Amino acid sequence: MNAGSNGANKIGVAVFASGEGTNAENIIRYFHAHHFIDVRLIVANNPQAGVILRAERLGVPVKIFTAQEWKYPKQIAGYLKSHHVEFIVLAGYLKLIPAEFITEFHGRIINIHPALLPRFGGKGMYGRNIHQNVFDSKETHTGITIHLVNEKYDDGEIIFQKIVSIDENDTPETIEKKVRQLEQEFFPQVVEAYIQNIISL
Repeated sequence: MNAGSNGANKIGVAVFASGEGTNAENIIRYFHAHHFIDVRLIVANNPQAGVILRAERLGVPVKIFTAQEWKYPKQIAGYLKSHHVEFIVLAGYLKLIPAEFITEFHGRIINIHPALLPRFGGKGMYGRNIHQNVFDSKETHTGITIHLVNEKYDDGEIIFQKIVSIDENDTPETIEKKVRQLEQEFFPQVVEAYIQNIISL
């Protein structure tokens, strides 16, 4: 599968990821041979990230930006624009995006968070930490939030939320599984709908 081929006339998307890349792979597969969206690039900040192998297996180019390179966010934005990237999807990307970079892609950076913001968000709230906190707080519901990105963690405008119930016998592990199912089902669809809405304005 080469998601980056034959996409010259499509809307270019870069997917940022820091870890294993299950959401990133889901995005790549969903938009493979899509009629107007093309995943042009995977961006990682960790050279050992599992997402790199996933992307290479699916034929999508990978670019790793180091902490030193992120000191010059406008240069990174310029690199992405030179690759015809118009939208950015954060799929488990743990680095805070600099304000200078956000300005270059204003309203075009989308993140997914595995909880119902504004609760259980902010620095350090990622992965199993979130589901453990939800469990410890004895919540009866959890879910996903898809939102635009600003200069703070998990603080941008919410564009979509989906709720799932937490049962008495649920554990942090089963809560995580429920949330992952929501991510897999809804994240690509919401990205698609958001991009379609923006480009039609």
